[in-house]
This record gives sequence, C-alpha cells and structure tokens, in this order.
Amino acid sequence: MRSEAKDYGQAAQAFPVIEPDLLSTIEARLRRAEASGELARTNEMFAKRVEAKVRRPDPVAGITAARAARSWDFDPSVMMERDIRDQKGNLIAAAGQRINPLDFVSVRQDLVFIDGDDPAQTAWAIEHYSDIKAKIILVNGSPVELMTAKKRRFYFDQAGKLTTRFGIEHTPAIVTQAGRVMRVSEVALKPGKTG
Repeated sequence: MRSEAKDYGQAAQAFPVIEPDLLSTIEARLRRAEASGELARTNEMFAKRVEAKVRRPDPVAGITAARAARSWDFDPSVMMERDIRDQKGNLIAAAGQRINPLDFVSVRQDLVFIDGDDPAQTAWAIEHYSDIKAKIILVNGSPVELMTAKKRRFYFDQAGKLTTRFGIEHTPAIVTQAGRVMRVSEVALKPGKTG
C-alpha cells in the first residue's frame, strides 16, 4: 500500500501562538499579592493553621475510653521479603526468615496511651508512670498544653500509627515488653478514681 502527501495550500490565515510566560505571570501575581498585603495575610493564616495542628493534632479516630479490661500479646516479628546483606555482602537475614527485633533490643519504657482531654486518664497516667518508666502518648488532646501544665513530656500518636499497629481500641492502654512479645493492656478506670 502506497501513500502520498500533497500540499493543499493554506485554507485560512495563520496566527502565531502567543502564550504568556508562566514564570512571569506567577511573579507578577506574587508582586501584586505582596503589594496588596494579601500575601502577608495568607502566610499568617497558614502559620496559624500549622501552629494549631502542632498544639492540638487531629484526634486518633475510633479510640474510646475502656469500659472493660482486656490484654493480649503482640508479636513484633517480621518476615523478610528479600535477603538483607551488610556492606561486605555477608548475609544478615535471608528472604523468608522471621526476625523478632526483641531478640536484639529491649524496650526499656512502657508506652502508655491516654485521651489527653480526659482528666481522669491524665491523672492516672501521671500518678502511675514517671518520665523514666514510660512515654505517655496522647490519642486526643494537646501535648503542648499538658507539657506546660504538668512539667513533663507528652507525645502524640500521629494518624494513629501506633494504636493501629498494636490493635488498641480503648484508652488508657499500656504496651510493655514481655520477653519476645509486647503485652498490650487496656485498663478500665473506675468512675471518679484515678486508678
């Protein structure tokens, strides 16, 4: 099969493509926003939003106060998907091998999860756990406000990464090393008491 190209001439007037330079357009808009004060207002609003999220992160969804005590063991072992070798090529772990990190490291501090907006849970955690014994991790509330008020460190379970990993659904909850597993316990506080 043979194809031929033919010149049919010009059917209409042709115009050059005129497109404004994108960087020049952005630069001009930024200059206008800066001159009008809009840029400063936007930056201030953004900074306030970021500060508010740092002071009070989004609560971990689905976590409620414990109504009944329950405990279980969490095995942190992982199955190696591929061979792991050191810089000299020596095999450290083979694909398919189960590795338990607790065979190599100890968890020296308990992890205590609480709702920082619940005064009973906060008082219970502070009363039972020193900074040396445990890390108190909030699933709700303001770690900054608690640090200022209680003069100790508090952490936050960002996006529920830890509570999801350990299967925690209720607070307060404690995660403690028990040999080669982590023991997870949800504690039901008695109403009106801190433990």
